[in-house]
Amino acid sequence: MGPKWWLLAGVLLAGDAVPAYPQLPLTLAEALERADRLGYANRIAAGAHQAQDGEGKAVWRGILPTVRVEAGWMRTTDPLNAFGFTLRQRAVSPAAFDPARLNHPDPISTVGSALVLEQPLVNLDAWAGRRAAGSASAAAAASERWTAAGTGVQVVQSWFGGVLAAEKVSTLEAGVAAAGSHVRQAGALLEQGMVTRADLLLAEVKAGELEADLVAARGDLSLATRALALVLGTPGDTTLRLPTSLPDAGSVEAALTTLEAGPDAAGPRGDVLAATLAEDAAAADLSRTRAALLPRVNGFARYDWNTTGAVFGGSKSWTVGVMATWAPFSGGAELAAVQAARGRSAMATAAAEAALAGADLQRAERENALAVARARLTIANRAVDQSAEAHRLVGRSYAGGLATATELLGAAAAETASRLTRSAAVYQVLISAAERQQARGLSLDFLIALGR
Repeated sequence: MGPKWWLLAGVLLAGDAVPAYPQLPLTLAEALERADRLGYANRIAAGAHQAQDGEGKAVWRGILPTVRVEAGWMRTTDPLNAFGFTLRQRAVSPAAFDPARLNHPDPISTVGSALVLEQPLVNLDAWAGRRAAGSASAAAAASERWTAAGTGVQVVQSWFGGVLAAEKVSTLEAGVAAAGSHVRQAGALLEQGMVTRADLLLAEVKAGELEADLVAARGDLSLATRALALVLGTPGDTTLRLPTSLPDAGSVEAALTTLEAGPDAAGPRGDVLAATLAEDAAAADLSRTRAALLPRVNGFARYDWNTTGAVFGGSKSWTVGVMATWAPFSGGAELAAVQAARGRSAMATAAAEAALAGADLQRAERENALAVARARLTIANRAVDQSAEAHRLVGRSYAGGLATATELLGAAAAETASRLTRSAAVYQVLISAAERQQARGLSLDFLIALGR
């Protein structure tokens, strides 16, 4: 056995001793895909769409034929039924017309079976109901798509929120490390007699404050991860790992610049389309209730078997016919249905107008929110550069005995705070961009590259 076989055997025998690869962070694309399949709101909307489709198919009963199979057994001494059973069984003889036998027949049994076809011919209310059901189903589909878009925005908020929490932890860890360095520096200067003990105590106090903030940030990260798992529809998943830093401000701005060169909108938003289709469905339903006042014409055909033996035994007979029915007044129920449908149609029209107007307003709000977020990010970027330079200058002055510990620690805290503010500003730009995309009815694909 060669060396390669010995190596393979060693790996197989090691079994669990082989270290597992570390779990890769969850990407935004993976989070969006998982939420699309498992998110609670998406699953509820999909179920509502399926239910609406099922309810809509019920109107086909007034359009498509009905096929029915009948079978039954009866035994009677009723004179009329007894003679009828004999006649249907083709068993009538001269003796059957004996008055005594007609008046007092012996018990007779029959097995009746039939194949029945009923075909609606003119049911105008059913056709109007079909149009209403089609529009209602399309409205449910549009609502499902809009719900999915909203879930996508929630995933973006939760995913980037988790990354923001992770970056805050990293920033505060760096701040705690810097504060520890300042404490050690203050201790060294105290031994040289260049600072007072008060300087050292202030440094330790500031370091303790940052450590407390770090503990809180780690708790926020844990909660953010759980919130993301809930949005994804897997609240029990405790293994989620996220990247530890948000995209840099330059990448975000470049992505937004590219985005602005694209289409302004992708047609009606899902919620507006759903409201418009619901209006169409309500109008068709009003037509249905009015058509219910008109006559209906239905055809039928049937084969019948009657015998004393098995089902579908004996001689058969057939019957065909056409039946017209009209109920112009049934206690006012039809008129009440028309009035109710007219009210629902008016409500649906108002809802469609409100949805369109609300969408226009929301789009303007999202445009304004993104503009404000981008302006704040520009200011936050400048503040980071300024606070870092100020910290550096104060540090040099402190080392030369020209600045107090309070000034040094204040400069360090200002730099940490400015970095946290910039992280929050980047997050807000990303969320505002996602919300603007949703308001425009566009996809969130541009965020997937940033989410890597």
